[in-house]
Amino acid sequence: MNGIVNSINISSKGGVPKIPIEEGNILFHGLEGDFNKFRSSKMDGDLDRAISLFSIEKIHQLQKEGHPINVGSTGENLTLEGVDWVNLEQGMRISIGDCIIQLSEPCAPCSKIGKSFNNRKFSRIDHNLEFGWSRWLARVLVEGKIAIGDSISILT
Repeated sequence: MNGIVNSINISSKGGVPKIPIEEGNILFHGLEGDFNKFRSSKMDGDLDRAISLFSIEKIHQLQKEGHPINVGSTGENLTLEGVDWVNLEQGMRISIGDCIIQLSEPCAPCSKIGKSFNNRKFSRIDHNLEFGWSRWLARVLVEGKIAIGDSISILT
């Protein structure tokens, strides 16, 4: 399963939407320049939530359904293209640019992303209700630089 990085997204103050950048550094505690309260402390932060991922194909499908979703509007750090989203599993390792990340868990949606969905029904991407539609959270195994267009390879 291979793909590419469609967008790299950050929010220096936290929250949504996250704004696209051309390239970035993925560090153990997350994407450099991006603030996230779950990993705000390098010592105490939840490293299983270092990076959030979503699929550009899923975003396009949601737009066709009429949802006002856009890249970064659900808080993803990396918008990926060409990845078979339904077959992602906890523990999979993914090579992206110079980095290696490991999928930790599907990302539970919250009300902060409600503006991306008709009638604020953010449960549209809840893994337990809509399997294969969730964003994913990941731990960083190898730090490094990434850029838009970098290739993605599923390692395991």
